[in-house]
Amino acid sequence: MTRAALSCRFMVCGCTWFRIELQPGKEGTGMATHCRRTTIHTVRFLEKEGAVFYASRPCPGTLKEFKTNHEDEKHCLLTILWDHFMAMKNPVWRFSCTRNKEPFPMRVVCSPLGKPYLIAGKYQGPAISFSEGGGKVWVALCGDGSEIGVDMAGTNEFKGEYPFRRVFHEPELRHALSLTGGDMEQAAALLWSVKEAVVKAAGCAFHRVEPRQVHVYPSVRREGTYAFPVRLSGKALEHAPVCAGRSIWVYSLPQRQGWFSIAHLTRTIHECSDGYLNQQVVTLGDDLSVSV
Repeated sequence: MTRAALSCRFMVCGCTWFRIELQPGKEGTGMATHCRRTTIHTVRFLEKEGAVFYASRPCPGTLKEFKTNHEDEKHCLLTILWDHFMAMKNPVWRFSCTRNKEPFPMRVVCSPLGKPYLIAGKYQGPAISFSEGGGKVWVALCGDGSEIGVDMAGTNEFKGEYPFRRVFHEPELRHALSLTGGDMEQAAALLWSVKEAVVKAAGCAFHRVEPRQVHVYPSVRREGTYAFPVRLSGKALEHAPVCAGRSIWVYSLPQRQGWFSIAHLTRTIHECSDGYLNQQVVTLGDDLSVSV
């Protein structure tokens, strides 16, 4: 990465620092030993845009037993994805990280609505997203200037008398059922993962919007995945005006216990004009806030 060793540290929402050392001449090797067998997957939404990288690891027990939100696994996976991203040819962030050979801190902070941001030194880094489901922790990192959101929804979340028609529109359910062989639990997991990924990418989550304000349209099958165009309405659109008049594309992949979805919100030319390197962080005290 550089001739001088770089010291990177990740922190999530005020949790303990997680420190990794990136040694000179060994790009992509700065990961904990127990993480080395993790597989990195790549998804490209548009041919000329950067890729989204994601990886997962099994949860070490249940959330009831481990009341830490699996921060160690998140740190580990984010480290792997960052190493992989920086080892690529001409990544967007290489200039920012190599022009100054001094060690720089890396942190993950969250907006008031819970959207995570990767902070590298004084700059906002590539978009990231987290999810937990299907017995795993999932982390994704975007290789361009777009926003992303990921969600893993398990079929066990939709058993019994779930209010399907208060959450999903009839056309959505019919289409999802056609993709899942009529399995209602699978269809619900698919639709929920799509909607949740979209509101994560938009930055509002479901704190202030209703699931039926996220409209999932019929998919296009591509290389073993389903690509869904999604649009927002009502309060969802008020909280994410950047989505007005355009679709957010979501890739959904079937898993053993549900569906994993990745939403990709491409910024407009105006929004990307300054590039990554001009998105400086605004510090408002100990609870770091970022400019978006």
